[in-house]
Amino acid sequence: MYQNTTSLHSIQVTPVFDSYWRFAAERQNVFRQRLNGQPAPWTTDPVMATNKFTNAYRASDRVSQFLIRHVIYRSDLPDSPLEVFFRILLFKIFNKIETWRLLEHTFGEITYKNYKFEHYDKVLSQAMSAGGRIYSAAYIMPPSGSVFGYPAKHQNHLRLLESMMNDGLANQLSLQNNMQGAFELLKSYPSIGNFLAYQFVTDINYSEITNFSEMDFVMPGPGALDGLRKCFGDQANRSESKLIRMMAENQELEFERLGINFQSLWGRRLQLIDCQNLFCEVDKYARVAHPEVAGISGRTRIKQKFSPTGPLERPWYPPKWGINSKIEADLGVLPAFETLKNGLPAQSKLNLGN
Repeated sequence: MYQNTTSLHSIQVTPVFDSYWRFAAERQNVFRQRLNGQPAPWTTDPVMATNKFTNAYRASDRVSQFLIRHVIYRSDLPDSPLEVFFRILLFKIFNKIETWRLLEHTFGEITYKNYKFEHYDKVLSQAMSAGGRIYSAAYIMPPSGSVFGYPAKHQNHLRLLESMMNDGLANQLSLQNNMQGAFELLKSYPSIGNFLAYQFVTDINYSEITNFSEMDFVMPGPGALDGLRKCFGDQANRSESKLIRMMAENQELEFERLGINFQSLWGRRLQLIDCQNLFCEVDKYARVAHPEVAGISGRTRIKQKFSPTGPLERPWYPPKWGINSKIEADLGVLPAFETLKNGLPAQSKLNLGN
């Protein structure tokens, strides 16, 4: 342990603390290199070169990009708060691109106006019967069966979504003055705990339903708690949210202290959600890079190996962030802009088995 003197307060940290910043910078470097079409290898860090990690910025990840570009901002679908909220929650409950593609392929326009429980249940049940996975493995959605009483997990989740729609939750969220208030509303629903409520409010905030700053509120998930413990030891128990805020507020000082030239998201600093996610990732990274530093879970290996899927698509972020024009200036005008905004190409393949 040593004293970190560049932050607002003097805090005891472990060697993983410095790795947090180096990891954030290197992961962003990998993202930019791939985006610029540079050939592999994109990093000399053996842990990062071998294992799969999410991006430094949450909104740059594949599923978040799909949500923003193909679910939320659709000029061919209704853009009322009610309809946008329905699409966001329908997508995020399963959090799997292939499931959205299946529903879109089956029903064409996905709208709350045309939604029927029986129709969606039938399609999802058939997909599962055929051996498909309709839920992402990124996080676990609690089944909600004790509340709604259906035998299948997806049936209970469809009823959960209906409950939110019937309550006018989209409108309630739009009237909130801060992200924590919206978080508490989401958390009040069955099976929605701290982790899911924070993830959902972040995704909703990509839309125009709400307009909270991503520096407004943070709620650490289980992986982040592990990463916090590895960076701060027993001190991480004092106030995890405050420690995450400290990281976000002092990022430039920490990068400067370590001599790191961090490539921000075209001028957008790491936000609280990004710093929270980075704690999840540095927890995994430290299992190999710092095996001597214990966390909470006791896990010692990283499950997923890195396997590039091909060139990265040009990223596109919520317009209210004001960075899409900077990306165009940096990387050139996006040639298929309307395709990105208006949903998937018709020839997109269904692949529920992956």
